[in-house]
Amino acid sequence: MADDPQVFELRCSVQQYEWGKLGKDSEVAALKAGADPTFKVDDSQKYAELWMGTHTNCPSHAVRPGLPEMPLLDWVQQNPNSLGSEVREYFKDSLPFLFKVLSVRTSLSIQAHPNKVHAEKLHQEQPEIYKDPNHKPEMAIALTPFIGLCGFRPIEEVVDFFKDIPELTAAVGSKHAMKLVGASCVVDSELKREAMKDCFQGLLETHRDTVMQELDKLVKRILVMQKEKQDLKAVEGETILKLHSEFPGDPGAFCVYFLNLVHLDPGEAMFLEANLPHAYLSGDCMECMACSDNVVRAGLTPKFIDKHTLVEMLDYSGRPASTTKFSGIQTTDHISTTIFRPPVPDFGVTKFEVPQGVKEFKLNAFESASICIVIRGQGQASNATLKAPLALRRGSVFFIAAKQEVGVMVTGDGDMLLFQAYAGLP
Repeated sequence: MADDPQVFELRCSVQQYEWGKLGKDSEVAALKAGADPTFKVDDSQKYAELWMGTHTNCPSHAVRPGLPEMPLLDWVQQNPNSLGSEVREYFKDSLPFLFKVLSVRTSLSIQAHPNKVHAEKLHQEQPEIYKDPNHKPEMAIALTPFIGLCGFRPIEEVVDFFKDIPELTAAVGSKHAMKLVGASCVVDSELKREAMKDCFQGLLETHRDTVMQELDKLVKRILVMQKEKQDLKAVEGETILKLHSEFPGDPGAFCVYFLNLVHLDPGEAMFLEANLPHAYLSGDCMECMACSDNVVRAGLTPKFIDKHTLVEMLDYSGRPASTTKFSGIQTTDHISTTIFRPPVPDFGVTKFEVPQGVKEFKLNAFESASICIVIRGQGQASNATLKAPLALRRGSVFFIAAKQEVGVMVTGDGDMLLFQAYAGLP
């Protein structure tokens, strides 16, 4: 339509998963309520994710003054040029990314995502389980202090845990533990990865009764240490207690000794590439990913667990926790921008921090369609295709078609924080 605006508000929906934060403690609920005064937050309900995009599991809707509201997917299909020519060619006329806000109260599952070829194979072989043929690289950017598990620890760290925690050796099996200790003394990286795989597989395949018994022993020992005010860091005591309280007896609790425990401060990020084991434990974050819902799980979840597939697909290379963080490119003019561009074509994200006193700035035109969300602040967005400025407030989400520049005027007295997601093509 000739008079159809190319910049417009999105009405987005919330997913109420069991692990979400409760009521007003949830950033997801607060943002949704900020954008939609009719949305009433119930403090007894769990609000986990706000979805922004075209995925059919929780689609966003285009809201345009004087025009009927419609699913964003339908609008994009009717206006494919809005995606940008390269996006259209590469992604076959579809928006390639899914943008989210997450509010994590209890741990998400130990999981990984297959690469594109593996995702297509899983979908072909088990379509009732793996309903999506797309890969799912994803990136998390912390909004609050955020804790997650990401990638295998260096083998030397895992060996130290075996020395200090006999319950871990019993849960994995002494044969596997001895192999790992031996591999830590050699240079051969392939041997180290093989030993790590055997140990991890041993944990997942040990009889559940044995794991529960050993975990119960460990929890009791940690509680004694806590009562005696001993340092719990050597046994990752606080994390073990959290995971055991959320999923009693689950083997996934022992995964904290294999995977890096990563603490993100607000604004810090981590990129979760294919085959990288991970789990979110607590906090609020922005998340951007390929438009997919493809997950292979192995613990800390009531959902379907596919141990064999996960064990065979994982990257067992050990890496220090410090290397799991993904650095953005920062620039500062009158506003501060941080550009996060992971090595995938599906998505990139820019964070805009507008200090108090700055009254206007521009969102430059992209060769890709993009989606923006206002985390803090209020203002107005203007564009050549808009008859009137678009009101912006905390929680506002808006779509920008390719090649459209948007001017933002800040109308409040405070600062503004805004995130913009787009295709990651060069």
